Amino acid sequence: MKKSLFLMSSLILSTSIILSGCGKSADETKKDDEPKKTQEEKGKDKDKVQKEEPKKDQDSTKGSADFASLISYMEKETQGKTKVLFENNEPQVHKMENVSISLDAYSVVELKDFHTDFNIPFGEQTNGGVILAKYTVKNDMDKDVYYMPTLDATFTGATKDYTNDKYLIPEEDQLPTKLSYKTDYLLKAGEEVTGYIAYPFGETDLAKINELGTVTVKVSKPFTEKEKYDTTIGSDGRFNLALNTDGSKKVASNSSFYQDKVTMDNMGEKTMLKEKSDINESKKIGNVNAILEGYQFTKFTPNEVEAPRFSNFTNGVTLLTVKFKLENKASSEIGLSSMSSKLTVNDGKQYSLSEGMLLNYNYNEVIKAGETGELLQVFVLDQEQYEKIWKDKAFDIELGPIRNKGAEDTSKGKKETFTLPK
Repeated sequence: MKKSLFLMSSLILSTSIILSGCGKSADETKKDDEPKKTQEEKGKDKDKVQKEEPKKDQDSTKGSADFASLISYMEKETQGKTKVLFENNEPQVHKMENVSISLDAYSVVELKDFHTDFNIPFGEQTNGGVILAKYTVKNDMDKDVYYMPTLDATFTGATKDYTNDKYLIPEEDQLPTKLSYKTDYLLKAGEEVTGYIAYPFGETDLAKINELGTVTVKVSKPFTEKEKYDTTIGSDGRFNLALNTDGSKKVASNSSFYQDKVTMDNMGEKTMLKEKSDINESKKIGNVNAILEGYQFTKFTPNEVEAPRFSNFTNGVTLLTVKFKLENKASSEIGLSSMSSKLTVNDGKQYSLSEGMLLNYNYNEVIKAGETGELLQVFVLDQEQYEKIWKDKAFDIELGPIRNKGAEDTSKGKKETFTLPK
């Protein structure tokens, strides 16, 4: 965990502050292939659906999915008992140029007392739950692309990623079967593919995510050339899945904040203190146009899992998240994880460096030459000092130099300073 020091002017200082950051389907089953059922069996199936299927959102006209057949299959295969805890049919869409992936619907299902043969992905427990998610990947480009649907789930405090378990639902219905190495992960021009993913959680982890109220699914980028991982398009994305009523409120609240790691990973509670958008101040840094679009000051209360990372802030935490747009007119890419900035406060007497660990950018997250993209920068501030000293004074942000994904300076050391307008 990185720690940034607020440096105080040697002429004026009575105190010093340590700023701590962070270390780090519609039914897809092919009915023609199913054996014919007797009227008695059909009647039993109908009764099962009526008992297990939760009430759907009557106002929703998109994304509805019948998970009942998958739940029945899972119950039979595992010899367990199921109960639907929560279901959401409101779609979420992430676009990567002309390729999109949508989370059409999902269902949170309790699964108890199942056979020990299935306990490994559940943390070797025989009680737990499964999130069943329906996804659609669509290629609106005029050429083929390749998409590997990893779509791993995670949550605050998770010690691993949660992936599809191919034994819980019919294999032919699974998205990783329809887009797999056997199909070369090929998504033809104009094609769309719909399928399901089953995320298993043991009883311990199910309790954790129910308390948090949300989990996050990471959305990876498609490739334009087979097995060439430097031909990705668009940017990585995330879906936030509410798991209960409190989670739904949290997801709705988070939508108003910039999507930094604090927001996307549900690290705690943000409360808006001050924000400004549509600033649109542009400055040139080398061959890149850097445009200050907006900023948000938020009071932040970390949750129990994240609290130790902010333990140095005994007077509370204020976060400043700044949004830039970068027009890359250079010949090399901009590595978003390599970009940094410096915040100067208190009439130039103190400064802090941006906290990269509070951003979601990975090594391959770039703005390619000739393209435009978003850059967020996050600063962690002492809440008491912000309220009593800094908030009515100027906040200056020095951005640059521009760096590629290998952290090499591509703007010959050039930097620019933006003053946040009040």
